[in-house]
Amino acid sequence: MGSIAQIRNGLSSSRQWIVCLLLVVAFLRLAHSAPSQEAYQVELAPTSVALSSQQARAYAEVLKMRPGAARKWLKGAPSTAGTLLIADCLEITELLVSQDATRYEAAVEAQDRRLSALDKSSEPGALRAYARAEIRLHQAAAQVVFGHEVQGAWSLRQSYQQMQAVVQRYPQYLPARKTLGMLQFFIGSLPESYRWFLKLLGLPGSVETGLQNLRSAATQPNDFQLEARLILALLEETYYKKPEAALQLVETLHRQQPDNLLLSYLLISQLKKQHRTDAALAAYRASPVGADYLPLPYLHHMAADLLLYQGQYAASTRANQQFLQLYRGQHYRKDAAFKLYLAAWLAGDGATAEKYRRQINASGRTVLEEDNYAQRFFEEKLPLNRTLTRARLQIDGGYYRSALATLNSFQLTQTTPLRDRLEAPYRRARAYHLLGHPDSARLYYARTIALAGNAPYYFAPQSALQLGYIYQAEGQKNTARAYFNKALSYSKHEYKNSTDTKAKLALKELE
Repeated sequence: MGSIAQIRNGLSSSRQWIVCLLLVVAFLRLAHSAPSQEAYQVELAPTSVALSSQQARAYAEVLKMRPGAARKWLKGAPSTAGTLLIADCLEITELLVSQDATRYEAAVEAQDRRLSALDKSSEPGALRAYARAEIRLHQAAAQVVFGHEVQGAWSLRQSYQQMQAVVQRYPQYLPARKTLGMLQFFIGSLPESYRWFLKLLGLPGSVETGLQNLRSAATQPNDFQLEARLILALLEETYYKKPEAALQLVETLHRQQPDNLLLSYLLISQLKKQHRTDAALAAYRASPVGADYLPLPYLHHMAADLLLYQGQYAASTRANQQFLQLYRGQHYRKDAAFKLYLAAWLAGDGATAEKYRRQINASGRTVLEEDNYAQRFFEEKLPLNRTLTRARLQIDGGYYRSALATLNSFQLTQTTPLRDRLEAPYRRARAYHLLGHPDSARLYYARTIALAGNAPYYFAPQSALQLGYIYQAEGQKNTARAYFNKALSYSKHEYKNSTDTKAKLALKELE
């Protein structure tokens, strides 16, 4: 459940997965010897593995993000492993969505009590063992998100080992394969430079094994199949360029459960990522609201982006201000201030734009790539070009022909900065690529790479990545491999983490 809670909060594009990646990277704060390997008795027919009907109803309400309704179903339920697990799913969801640091200590103490109860329990079967490992993973997520990286790394190490033991002892228990597969995938997709450390910790990662475990949990009935289906679909959409399948799944589930706020969020997010701004805004305006639902401030931040793409600067400003008013976390604050700057600057309000520019540096963290990009904009004081900025926003919004028309008005001069000289052909390449004109896209991607040299901007590495995808789709594996390796070769740019991960996974597909 921790993974879906993180998705709800929008912490990853690669963004939906940022907390999982943070948990793994947090290992770098620890150095422990590898654990000894234990032998586990295999039980092919595990007992006590299913949630009761009362627990299942509570879990369904957690997924709908209706905490009051979930608590009603849990009220009076016996303190079995299933009840303890669903109660923890509810609490970690509330904590990670709210990002309220004042609730952190009480939440971790409650997790410790649940773990102690499970340790003392004589309840047989896979569910107890799974609940113990899953709650420990929730605790790891909470600890890392709220700045306790050392404790979080230790908790994640424990969770991984415990979940591995559940799969070894109960190979037919699919929920454990869901969580273990997710962790195996992310560890396996980390850059090579981390591998020695993970090996030292005794936490093996494998993209292939992780996907296999996830698919087992996603394609066969179990209490947590919906989670597994969503994780697998979003993973394949983000890293394997399968957007249609992910959107189709989310649209189908949303039609079946229009009162589910999680599915509404995922629908908006998928439509936004696939540049369908009008549909995404319609889904945002139709999303379920009311006192029964957990407030989800990040929805307003997404809406602010969508409105910015359309050139509705005042409406975008209101949406981001609403986000900042409601949100108690530290992620996305710099990004929101940057978007507020863009709205004011593009609207011609220089004084207000400067106020928001200073706000970038005033709060928030630089863990996420979006926030890091905003901070670099503030620190480097590079002036943006209005024409290129409008074109970028139009492309992000799916208005590709309008973007090309905008780019036609861009004029190079002897004083044009290198960044703008690179951005102009890159934006043309993106517009043509997304319009389905790969030959024109190829030309401008290649031009971007040729002009860039070793410039520390993301335009050339992203061009190499996209050229790799184009040649991969055409079956030209050797050329695709060369471009994916080129994307990895750039040493410093704004989106290096996500670009490198995607290139690395694409190379694995070509093996």
